[in-house]
Amino acid sequence: MSINTNSVANPGPLGLAGFGMTTILLNLHNAGFFPIEGAIIAMGIFYGGISQVIAGIIEFKRNNTFGATAFTSYGFFWLTLVTIWILPSLGLAKTSSTFLAWYLLIWGVFTFFLFLGTLKSNRVVIFVFGSLVVLFALLALGNFTENNTIIKFAGWIGIICGSSAIYLAMAEVLESVYKRWVLPIGLIK
Repeated sequence: MSINTNSVANPGPLGLAGFGMTTILLNLHNAGFFPIEGAIIAMGIFYGGISQVIAGIIEFKRNNTFGATAFTSYGFFWLTLVTIWILPSLGLAKTSSTFLAWYLLIWGVFTFFLFLGTLKSNRVVIFVFGSLVVLFALLALGNFTENNTIIKFAGWIGIICGSSAIYLAMAEVLESVYKRWVLPIGLIK
């Protein structure tokens, strides 16, 4: 059974908003504004995690391999990250900064390859993934060296990255409403 992709709403804004808002919230913590609190954990599970997985599944139905891979992967990134935070408090596992650094580095490598896939997209998508590569690299370096200054700087990069994802989400929502681009996204011809 095939699906008419014209009859399925674009899941991109949902996935981008879930990613962007959760990324900003976590990176307000990384930048030193707040400790890890329930709001970050809840966002990581539900909006960053589950909503992106849903968006990714819809992208599969729309035959969009890139969107399906990105959204489901980052949705599960958030779910695994929250699990990494919670397991030690339950006495089920420990997490060292070195192991967290390897985790972040692997996600950075994965993101770099996705970034290469954005180079034929619009400039905002390129920026979102490019800044995410930088974010993962800085977070990995900060955790490998246990350097809080690097992690705080990474937090600012994460706030910018998340903001750009929300901008793109809203640009796509407004495009669907007005049937034209209202917010510029730097279309590549």
